[in-house]
Amino acid sequence: MRPEEIDPQLLALLREDARRNVSELAAALGVSRTAVYSSIERLEREGTILGYTVRLGEDYDRRLIRAHVMIKLFPKATHATQDRLVTMPEVAGLYAISGEYDLIAIVEAPHVNRLNDLLDAIGELEGVERTTSSVILATKLQR
Repeated sequence: MRPEEIDPQLLALLREDARRNVSELAAALGVSRTAVYSSIERLEREGTILGYTVRLGEDYDRRLIRAHVMIKLFPKATHATQDRLVTMPEVAGLYAISGEYDLIAIVEAPHVNRLNDLLDAIGELEGVERTTSSVILATKLQR
């Protein structure tokens, strides 16, 4: 099998479980362990694979309270404010968007009180003009 045939399947398997050992990956792909090692090494070197992460267990994940926070920034403070948001461990994602708002932050908290404190902290950051938050009630699809 050529790399262009292995790579998409290998990436899909690693997305399901990045801790899968090379022997399991090779068996699932029908290739040698050497081919898997070579592909992983090349994908890391090329920057296709930047790292490995943890997927939360369903029970733990369901207990988290999440919100989308739309953030309007003062233009001169954009970079400094983004830098502060990135350092907040509860900010799971930060996206630049078009339209009335400049950013959407996806935030996670273990309970409502912490979410409230977090939303207040974001709103009080220097450079934030205003925020609008929506608490996520249920996840219908996540890939």
